[in-house]
Amino acid sequence: MTGSSDTLTPGAPPLGGPFRAALIQMRTAKNVATNVAAASALIREAAADGASYIQTPEMTGTMEENREALFRVLHAEEDDPALAAFRALAAELKVHLHIGSLAVRAGEHRAANRSYLLAPDGAIAACYDKIHMFDVDLPNGDVYRESAAYRPGELAIVADLPQIRLGLTICYDLRFPALFRALAEAGAGMIAAPAAFTQSTGEAHWHVLLRARAIETGCYVLAAAQGGTHENGRQTFGHSLIIDPWGTVLAEGGTEPGIIAAEIDPATVAAVRGRIPSLSNGRRFELVMPADHGRLHLVPGGAA
Repeated sequence: MTGSSDTLTPGAPPLGGPFRAALIQMRTAKNVATNVAAASALIREAAADGASYIQTPEMTGTMEENREALFRVLHAEEDDPALAAFRALAAELKVHLHIGSLAVRAGEHRAANRSYLLAPDGAIAACYDKIHMFDVDLPNGDVYRESAAYRPGELAIVADLPQIRLGLTICYDLRFPALFRALAEAGAGMIAAPAAFTQSTGEAHWHVLLRARAIETGCYVLAAAQGGTHENGRQTFGHSLIIDPWGTVLAEGGTEPGIIAAEIDPATVAAVRGRIPSLSNGRRFELVMPADHGRLHLVPGGAA
């Protein structure tokens, strides 16, 4: 299945031709202006190299984990200086600029961890609030309570690029395959997973989770990452990845800031799903709980 007339799901847009996608790997600090400048320089370089879709990591604007300090620099979406700068940059470069996430004020005492897809005219084409909050106590002693400052989102989001439908996720969402399945069933052929994975969890799970999500959904998965030791002492894993629908890693970063790019061919999505049609083969089912007699199934012939 090839060509612009192919579609992946009823209601999804026709598949377009190949295009270049780029991921911006960062090491975000606390100062918003510094981070915007660093990201913008790499975004310009990626656009000059031909990328029409450019993605930055989770927490592009600031890596501030202290709640009081965070709320001193938060802005509502309409007043956020980082968002305004990136909207102007998308319009200048005429690219789809996907800001992996910014911390924006969502109320007097709550923030949103919000991803923005910016259109080539600078308009906000779509935004997504991270659904799953990273509340964990890691074996190395690190403690994270994302829900202490952030309000979880409730809506899964897909948006149309000229060539393919895009599903939006952020970081910890990666561990919830039902979300990725829902995005694919809604017509996404490419799913974004911008992240700031910790060093320890990244070493253990980053590659296998991203490849699994690509294989399960038959989607390209693109994950721009934070990498290295940050100003606040946090260590992130880096290794931004572009993975094709067969689970093959097309491009990978290291731990330093930089650009990771690859060609995305929407026809590959249709071809892979034709080989392994797991999306169309899915069936609804009921879960049977353990019965009082302790067996879920009858055993023929009274075998033990």
